[in-house]
This record gives sequence, structure tokens and C-alpha cells, in this order.
Amino acid sequence: MDIFQAIIIGIIEGFTEFLPISSTGHMIVASEFLGVSQDALTKAYEVIIQFAAILAVMLIYKEKITFKKIDLWQKLFVAFLPLAIVGFIFKDQIKALFTVEIVAWMFIVGGLVFLVVEYFYEEKESHVRDVEKVSYKQALWVGIAQIFSLIPGTSRAGATIIGGLLTGLDRKASAEFSFLLAIPVMAAVSGYDLLKHYQEFADANWGAFIAGFIAAFIVAYLTIKLFLAFIQRFTFVAFGIYRIIFGIILLMII
Repeated sequence: MDIFQAIIIGIIEGFTEFLPISSTGHMIVASEFLGVSQDALTKAYEVIIQFAAILAVMLIYKEKITFKKIDLWQKLFVAFLPLAIVGFIFKDQIKALFTVEIVAWMFIVGGLVFLVVEYFYEEKESHVRDVEKVSYKQALWVGIAQIFSLIPGTSRAGATIIGGLLTGLDRKASAEFSFLLAIPVMAAVSGYDLLKHYQEFADANWGAFIAGFIAAFIVAYLTIKLFLAFIQRFTFVAFGIYRIIFGIILLMII
């Protein structure tokens, strides 16, 4: 992987990780088109740029990463558990799903889900508007919804945002809970991958890795800020349409 490839993949990770359009799906597709093989060194690089994305969300929500917010983090832990348990038990079966065709179909399915949910969604006074007011029951339901993100192309952000909308959160609270939930999820996944691929770092092109890390961090930071501003004025319909179009194009290409 050269510097150009690393920067492109870093930008894609930063832009897609927190949007409901599947970062994993986009990186699988991008790697195919860039000619980057899905080997152990590539997996090690993905760990690096995922840490960059984690750092971006932690910087934005630094005021919530304190012991004073322990109740919020307990709820996030409750939401994290379903994915951790199911992902660990079925990790081998999940690996077999990483194909471009499955990614394409899940893009389409996820897009249709967004359109249906938005069609029936109505803002109510009873909706939770502050991420710290999310209940343990709501956190658990969001965590259960997150299980679907184990299927490549589904989108972790998309699954958790849909889960939040269906369980009584407004759009902003759903998005922010999804962002914060990404911290333990991505830290666990990246930490596990780091243990598996740490030896590959000895052969890494560190210039490319550092360039990709910086690109992923800057783009992730800006994307989160812009996304929060976007959902203050618009719905998630645009993301649903994008997913369907992207999925159809992928099916036509493959």
C-alpha cells in the first residue's frame, strides 16, 4: 500500500465511519478498485485509521468522557454487550460474509429500511432529545439493533441510528448515542485486531500509515460536525436513497 492508496482509504474511513452508509462496505469496495489486497498488512492499517476515527469522536465529545458521566457510559456498555457477545460467538461465520455482492445487497436493504422508518417517523414531545437521558431499556434495544451491523454493508451507524429512532430517540440523540457507542465498539474491535496483526507493523510503510491516520482523523472530525448540522435540518432519507443507488451500481459492476 502506497501513500496515495493509504490517504484515499483513510479519507473513506473518516467520511463513512459515522454516517449510516457502512464504512466497512466502502473500504471493501475501495480496496477492490485500488488493487489493495485484503492481507494482514491491510488489516493492520485499518486498525490505525479506526483509532484515528475513535480519536476524532473522543475529541468532539471530550466533556462526556469523564467519571461524572458514568451513568451514560454504563448505558453505552449495555448497548455494547449484544454486539460483543454475538460477534464473538459467530466470528467465523461473519468472516465468510465479507464479499462485494453481500455488501451491495445490504446497502439496498439498509436503504429501504431508512426510507420506511423515515416515512412513518414523527417527532413527538416524548422523544428523548438529550443523549444522557437515554434509558437502560432504550440502550439495550439500540445494542440489539447494532447486531445487524455484523453483516458487511449494513452499517454500524445505520443500525444504531435506526434502533434509536425506533426506540424513542430523536434524530440528534440517535446520532450522538451512535457516535459515543462507536468508542467502546471500535476500541474493542481495533484492540482485538491489533493483537492479531501486531507483527505486521514491523513491515509497515509508516509514511503511508501516518498519512492515512491524519487523513482519517481530519475527515472523521469534520464529518461528525457536518452530520450533526445536517440532521438538525433534514431527515435520513438522502442516506437511504444513496444506499440504494450505490448498492444497485455495485450489483451492476460485479
